[in-house]
Amino acid sequence: MFSPKPILAALALAALSGPALADHSPKHMHVFKSATCGCCAAWADIARGHGFDVTVEDREDMTEVKRSLGVTEAVESCHTARIGGYVVEGHVPMEAVDRLLAERPQVVGIAAPGMPAGSPGMGDDPDAEFDVLSFGGPSAAPAVFHRAGRD
Repeated sequence: MFSPKPILAALALAALSGPALADHSPKHMHVFKSATCGCCAAWADIARGHGFDVTVEDREDMTEVKRSLGVTEAVESCHTARIGGYVVEGHVPMEAVDRLLAERPQVVGIAAPGMPAGSPGMGDDPDAEFDVLSFGGPSAAPAVFHRAGRD
């Protein structure tokens, strides 16, 4: 006789682990931002257009979010995202996010510190030149990971 108990147990386990697993999915991105930040919403829309499944969460205390995820003042920007087990800070181009997920370096994440003019969500100028830094890796100091407009 068929018993639905094993199926129901598996479904319950999947439902409980879903949010945790989604955070490490290479296609799911969770963006933390201020409710009033339009450029952050624009960046999330660019990520969606690039094929990422994006969840946006408005937060009042972004500093708390950033520090809890390992983002220091040296690499800080306006919004913070989690994808594939990494942190993406600020207006990072999608090609840098793709590279991060493909190469899987031993870092906490990558960042476009400040709000670089012409970066995705900040004017979207494909010729804009700025550095994307990796942080939280084997060396204590942030390092250049991607050179937007120059790679």
